Amino acid sequence: MNMLASPAARPIVLAILLLASLRIPTGAAVLEAGVAEVDITPPLGHRMAGYFNERLATGVHDPLHAKTIVLRQGRQRVALIFCDILGITREVSTQARARIHAQTGIPVRNQLIAATHTHTGPLYHDVRRDALHARAVKKFGYDPAETIYYPDFLVDQLVRSAVEAHARLAPARLRVGTAHAEGLAFNRRYHMQDGRVVFNPGVLNPNIVRPAGPVDPEVGLVFVEAADGTALGSLIVFACHCDTVGGTEYSADYPFFLQETLRAKFGTEFCSAFAAGTCGDINHINVTTRTTARKGEITARIGNTLGATALQVYADAPHVARPRLAVRHQVFKVPLQTVTAEQVAAARARLDQDGLESGTLLERAENVKALDLDRRGPTWPVEVQVFRLDRDTALVGLPGEIFCDLGLAIKRASPFPRTLVMSLCNDRPGYVPTKKAFAEGSYEVLNSRVQPGGGERLVESALTLLRQLH
Repeated sequence: MNMLASPAARPIVLAILLLASLRIPTGAAVLEAGVAEVDITPPLGHRMAGYFNERLATGVHDPLHAKTIVLRQGRQRVALIFCDILGITREVSTQARARIHAQTGIPVRNQLIAATHTHTGPLYHDVRRDALHARAVKKFGYDPAETIYYPDFLVDQLVRSAVEAHARLAPARLRVGTAHAEGLAFNRRYHMQDGRVVFNPGVLNPNIVRPAGPVDPEVGLVFVEAADGTALGSLIVFACHCDTVGGTEYSADYPFFLQETLRAKFGTEFCSAFAAGTCGDINHINVTTRTTARKGEITARIGNTLGATALQVYADAPHVARPRLAVRHQVFKVPLQTVTAEQVAAARARLDQDGLESGTLLERAENVKALDLDRRGPTWPVEVQVFRLDRDTALVGLPGEIFCDLGLAIKRASPFPRTLVMSLCNDRPGYVPTKKAFAEGSYEVLNSRVQPGGGERLVESALTLLRQLH
């Protein structure tokens, strides 16, 4: 029997032919998304991170959060979690990812837990915390600054956030795009007239010759909508240290003002996640201009500008027509710098004497580094992750404070037209400078743990994974 000869069969045949002409990818499935955020603010009186002196929290300017975006397409599931803290330790991310896998089925390798790098969050790990904790216990018999054990609390909240986002999975749409926000971020390393490279040499210093590295003004946006168009949340990626506030009040820094700008448009339930781009050598200080603006005004200006930029990207960005969710990751060991027994002994003596709080910034950093390297050993495992959203867009997750040049190298060589590179993911192995920066020296190099070439290996790994997914 000729199917085309049958009038009843012709609509069916035509429908089949039409579907074939659309070339729908084999195995394509509906994209689903769920978002959630939970409070991770410690109690008042807890030690604060970011510097080399003890600071106890006296208030809350704005609460700290963990914000999660879960995506599912077919059998592929991804969890992206962003936390308003200085850094994520490998211990915390390992525990949280294992529990998230147990409760949601999302593979560990498909989970990313990143820190925004706010300097007004809790100090909950490293030799500084341990030294101050031990000193308090010796003096009081307990530590009055730690009424909770924050790592356990943080793991619980990370798991809760991921589980809640996973439970809210529903058909969704994505918008992705990029724009530039000039004049917000500056390379903080400068060539000086005496031939040195100096970190933050001071505003209007007459000995400054030129910046020692680039900036990345790109603002990356991933916007999540429900199937009916309801705004659910977004991820903004931008390369600038979250270190504009200071003081002793908890704050997410400028991402808080970014959040408030977006919530003014989309409602108070909108989940505004922020990821630090490769900003190891980038901050907000313009050394060429003296400003009368207060810290709070600078913070608001950066956040509001990023929010306005994100809204413009959102307005111009089309929906992702064919999402193709996929993940690749690689774990490998990088060699760490060596430390002598004499250096460790001197650092321990300083620790016993003053808790590492005396001396210059470089001296404090050097002492902390010696004790940290003594704990870590000769090598350290690092993880590189790549998340494909569609044919044109990929996210890269890297551990540590990555120098801007390294992130730009990934973007330039990536096969994806849009590649958003995020730092401080899953672990905090310290600064990761370029080989060039290692030769130049100064603060970030002195405070780095990896050996020269570690950053370039991360770049190579990321590009290999990107090519596999394209």
